[in-house]
Amino acid sequence: MGDFRMPSLGADMERGKVVEWLVKPGDYVHRGEIIAAVDTEKTVMEVESFEEGVIAEFLVDLGETVPVGTPIARITGTPAEGAGPSRADAAGRGAATATAPVAAAAAPPPAPAARPTRPEP
Repeated sequence: MGDFRMPSLGADMERGKVVEWLVKPGDYVHRGEIIAAVDTEKTVMEVESFEEGVIAEFLVDLGETVPVGTPIARITGTPAEGAGPSRADAAGRGAATATAPVAAAAAPPPAPAARPTRPEP
């Protein structure tokens, strides 16, 4: 674990500006998960985490421009420590559980079973 550094997103990129954090301190991130949007002076690109762990803190503020290679966030912990599911995993499970009761409530109640009647003698 360690510092997440401003990546080089192009051959001539010398600096970048963090325009959006897509995670927050305390979030568990997986390798390859998108964690920020960076302005490269030519375009805004999403950047992904190169390791798994917990976002401990941001080292630069939104809108701050820093040279390539500058630490911009600190990632700590290990997957074995089980800090929890990623935001995407949690959102997926939340959506599934939220829709299940709605579907059940929308179904009409079952009709009462018809009982044959016999005339009494």
